[in-house]
Amino acid sequence: MKINILSRFMAKTAMTVGLVAAFGAAPALAEKITVTDIAGRTVSVEKNPSKIILGEGRMIYSIALLDRDDPFKRIVGWKDDLIKYDPDHYRKYKAKFPTIDKIQNFGSPYSSEFSLEAVVASGAQMVVLNLGKLLQAQESGLLEKLDKAGVAVLFVDFRQRPTQNTVPSLQLLGRVLDRRDQADEFIDFYIQNMQTVLNRVEKIREENKPVVFIERAAGYNPDKCCSTFGEANLGRLVTLAGGANWGSKKFSGHGGKVNPESIFVDNPDVIIGTGANWAEANPSTAAVLFGYEANDKMVQKRLGALAARKGWGELKAVKDGQFRSIYHQFYNSPYHFVALQTFAKWFYPDQFSDVEPNETFKELHDRFLPIDYSGVFWGTLNNK
Repeated sequence: MKINILSRFMAKTAMTVGLVAAFGAAPALAEKITVTDIAGRTVSVEKNPSKIILGEGRMIYSIALLDRDDPFKRIVGWKDDLIKYDPDHYRKYKAKFPTIDKIQNFGSPYSSEFSLEAVVASGAQMVVLNLGKLLQAQESGLLEKLDKAGVAVLFVDFRQRPTQNTVPSLQLLGRVLDRRDQADEFIDFYIQNMQTVLNRVEKIREENKPVVFIERAAGYNPDKCCSTFGEANLGRLVTLAGGANWGSKKFSGHGGKVNPESIFVDNPDVIIGTGANWAEANPSTAAVLFGYEANDKMVQKRLGALAARKGWGELKAVKDGQFRSIYHQFYNSPYHFVALQTFAKWFYPDQFSDVEPNETFKELHDRFLPIDYSGVFWGTLNNK
């Protein structure tokens, strides 16, 4: 009887070996980990996924810090906002990684153009979404649909509360993508450069702080003005850099629209517009086209045009050489500490004479990104 049982076992073993030899070994089950995302959701996700969809193309700013050899090797789909609203950035990466053109445009995850069937067909194991779109993702039924399809969803945040959520967002991505060492290395650099400013501005008295108005997307639509940030995003960076953010007194939330007359009445000490290369998305734009392809001559020309708008030339900031502009995309990336240092140096040139934001940004590229530093990302109107 024992011999009979042993014979059957050996026969089954031989059959198994034969099947493996014929068809290859069965794939190992992917390792799952449970994480808490920035929306506070408990998510079971495949560790080190090979296929990811980005809810926004500009999320590549953070992915590039972790997958430095090839930021696009996992990306099977995204929204085309990087191509439309930061084409300099897109072309910079395309020159080094031509396969970027093969990434499928899924459109907005919260609209009918986002096809669940296409997501499943892509083999995506994970979709990364922005925290600011949590309500839309819930109300549209997107989360429920992706869950039923077996596709994990992670929320990160580099926009709503960037100074609060950048570190945990990078830690989350580092853990899921199995890039914890790379995440930790950049986080150390991030904290060091944030603290370069934060440790100094604590000593500045409230009455000595300049009043700062940020014009969001200045000149994007030439005939429309203006919108600004409240005590969030770039408005928060103004506060942390030792400025008194004008919008914080006007808006309790993220920001809002402003009547230009209120700016003229309050006459802020510093005016900072935001700009990017929006000329391809909106050919009529009057914005300052900051980015990897920008140059100083263009920056001065466009800053001058913005300052020449009706009534603006009489403002104190324009007359005193405090009419400035900065790369809009800092508002949605883990690189915003560069903007923080730039603001602090603008507000307090003597106290921050040893801080060089340009060198900081160059070091970021040299150490953490697969592309080199070029172009112009901020500027001040030279009205002399």
